[in-house]
Amino acid sequence: MSVLVTGGTGFIGSHTAVQLAQAGEDIVIIDNFSNSKPEVLGKLKTITGKEMRFYEGDIRDGTVLDKIFSENAIEAVIHFAGLKAVGESVEKPLEYYENNVGGTVNLLEAMKRRGCKKMIFSSSATVYGNDNPVPFVEDMSTSAINPYGWTKVMIEHILESVCASDPEFSAVLLRYFNPIGAHKSGLIGEDPQGIPNNLMPYIMKVAAGELPYLRVYGADYDTVDGTGVRDFIHVVDLADGHVAALRYARAHAGVEAVNLGTGKGTSVFELVSAVEKVTGIKIPYEVVGRRTGDIAICYADASKAKRLFEWKAKRGIEEMCEDSARWALKNKIL
Repeated sequence: MSVLVTGGTGFIGSHTAVQLAQAGEDIVIIDNFSNSKPEVLGKLKTITGKEMRFYEGDIRDGTVLDKIFSENAIEAVIHFAGLKAVGESVEKPLEYYENNVGGTVNLLEAMKRRGCKKMIFSSSATVYGNDNPVPFVEDMSTSAINPYGWTKVMIEHILESVCASDPEFSAVLLRYFNPIGAHKSGLIGEDPQGIPNNLMPYIMKVAAGELPYLRVYGADYDTVDGTGVRDFIHVVDLADGHVAALRYARAHAGVEAVNLGTGKGTSVFELVSAVEKVTGIKIPYEVVGRRTGDIAICYADASKAKRLFEWKAKRGIEEMCEDSARWALKNKIL
């Protein structure tokens, strides 16, 4: 039996494919390279020593999905594929709903046709909205402040409905916090196309001189140093969380929402200082106005993952920064 990884050449998908392969899983990947590169496939083989079956395609294409399910005995799907830029989702809401929500419905229909009843879904801490207190706990109400976030909320509800309609279906909704870092080999890491939306690749481009300075959105929050506080988690810890979630889905039917975070907050300035420490490079920055919808503090209560999966994040901020810098150096970003 095989595990289908949608968006498997992306940042989180590629690291998860590695951890799954090293746990003995047989992996099949689909990706359309909208935010990743074909070279990742060779790097996955170098790291794992295994050739992963790959299909270039879009999950909105039922034909390619039927081909995958007919040519492989797919037992479970780990679903990363989707658009993920918050700002872009505000500018192009219909594209995000059609791609993320429509694509997931299409994927679930293909799974139904083949009797595949296990999905690990790449959700997000954005589903906690603006009104819940920290730390975020899985039984809190969900909402969103942008179309990207609403696609995550909607897909969670769709999966809840699927599980309610089919008592054999298992869905694990993994609510990520802020993944950074890279594989120890330096072969795979976060390599966004264009100007980065996420903080760490932006910092790395500033360190490399590709961008003149880091824009810090607000330094007047009620936090340790006035900047926003986030729960940064090493991408390999996050990937290990998917391996644990797959084990859980094999043994349990129904739907579970589970946070994947460290349970600790780190401010923007603290992260910048950690990068400066491990690289020896000064990161110039400019404080600009707060972004609409940003909250001051966001971190997880990660106790449910430990209880259900026997999983917890192991790697600290300094290691995350070291691995991000190694990736940047090896790929001539830094």
